[in-house]
Amino acid sequence: MGLNDTVSAERIQIGFFGLRNAGKSSVVNAFTGQALSLVSPVKGTTTDPVKKAMELLPLGPVVIIDTPGIDDSGPLGELRTRRTRQVLQQVDIAVLVVDACLGCTPADRALLDLFAAQEIPSVIAYNKADLLPDFPEEGEDGIYLSALTGQNIHALKERVARLAQGTETEKRVVADLLQPGDVVLLVVPLDDAAPKGRLILPQQQVIRDALEVGAMVLAVRDSELPQALAALKTPPRLVITDSQVFGPVSKVLPETIPLTSFSILFARYKGDLAAAVQGAAQLDRLKDGDTVLISEGCTHHRQCGDIGTVKLPAWIQKYTGKALHFDFTSGGTFPEELSPYALVIHCGGCMLTPREMGRRTRQAAQAQIPMTNYGVAIAQMHGILRRSLGPFPELCGLLEHR
Repeated sequence: MGLNDTVSAERIQIGFFGLRNAGKSSVVNAFTGQALSLVSPVKGTTTDPVKKAMELLPLGPVVIIDTPGIDDSGPLGELRTRRTRQVLQQVDIAVLVVDACLGCTPADRALLDLFAAQEIPSVIAYNKADLLPDFPEEGEDGIYLSALTGQNIHALKERVARLAQGTETEKRVVADLLQPGDVVLLVVPLDDAAPKGRLILPQQQVIRDALEVGAMVLAVRDSELPQALAALKTPPRLVITDSQVFGPVSKVLPETIPLTSFSILFARYKGDLAAAVQGAAQLDRLKDGDTVLISEGCTHHRQCGDIGTVKLPAWIQKYTGKALHFDFTSGGTFPEELSPYALVIHCGGCMLTPREMGRRTRQAAQAQIPMTNYGVAIAQMHGILRRSLGPFPELCGLLEHR
């Protein structure tokens, strides 16, 4: 995929970290060959994480993130430092920029410990090496370079590229479920929350992945599903629907045709589908007064019939018959403390990186808070979870032991 057809969540996320005035922004600008970040001799010029999606040789599609100095001070500095730490939850590769004249400080070492704790591949960029008496050779733990002269910037790119090779995943959205020539039928209600004239991102990615394996894609609205089925000479290999119309689609579609949802596919692709299946059982255990967290990975204008804030709470209240409370988060916001919640229901995470989605899943597991997914929860409430897991027979056994 090139620059124009690779979404940010599918790009390698490269974060640049370090102390104020170590030259992070200068290294970022030299690394990208662009004036991406504001550069100044004044400490703390970068006040918020700066992100840029771009095509960068030899890496390909990436997102570059320049962060504020980790040693920023004062109440505002603490907020900036917290945002810098939040970036760690997203990045695939970390570049620690260190002033070569000062060497690694205790704060730098603390950052390296954070990288290691979160299993983030990292490299140290010893900037301002042109000010040393002798320009050192590339070290085991990092590369000596000069953002001012450009010396060894290419070596840093090569090192990051090698680290990136270890972050690639073999997971596919749907291609591993299909064979060349298969017909996959997408049931796509036109979503008011999607930008005018576009399909939402999960639908786009499913289409792209299916086409890459040589499958034939037919997309219809839910109202045209009966006509589509009648027009096909042979049944489709797989039907994928939007979670919002799971119930009506399941009633129209013959039991012999495999059915799942975009959200369930993304629970498998970005997160842990088995954990989501286990978590959905918590819907049957909710009690009066419990609080449910509903979290979306993207931010969009809320419609009057928004699935996350309107439809899901209504379905859950009707299904459980309990007096429940609901909290909502979106975008990069996800609570650090999950103990107030009896259940977390997350979207498919199409706008989140696999690392970030995985971190949220692990956080819930460590807090022993059940976590499920929009599509899995909706299938559970419509009594069709077993059917929606038909394409994944290895998971059907989990339904007997929840």
